[in-house]
Amino acid sequence: MLSDKMKLTAKDILEKEFKTSVRGYKPEEVDKFLDLIIKDYETLHQEIEELQQENLRLKKQAEDASRRQPAPTTAGTTNFDILKRLSNLEKHVFGSKLYD
Repeated sequence: MLSDKMKLTAKDILEKEFKTSVRGYKPEEVDKFLDLIIKDYETLHQEIEELQQENLRLKKQAEDASRRQPAPTTAGTTNFDILKRLSNLEKHVFGSKLYD
């Protein structure tokens, strides 16, 4: 996924050769800086891979959790509505005997 979007790899940076000129940069300084860039690239790539794996794991967890949840029996019915209906049925069946 990521490799399709990134133009450079750590290996590309490591193997890059620059032409030198009379008033060019010091090759040692350039090499040190490129080494830092390579380390950052490798760290970034590793972090992205870990996050992609975690993302896949969490998506699978969410999918599994949604499958385990029972579908509601009646649209718009909540536990409060069910308890209220039970209470009304008890009052109707048992009348005032229930609260004595």
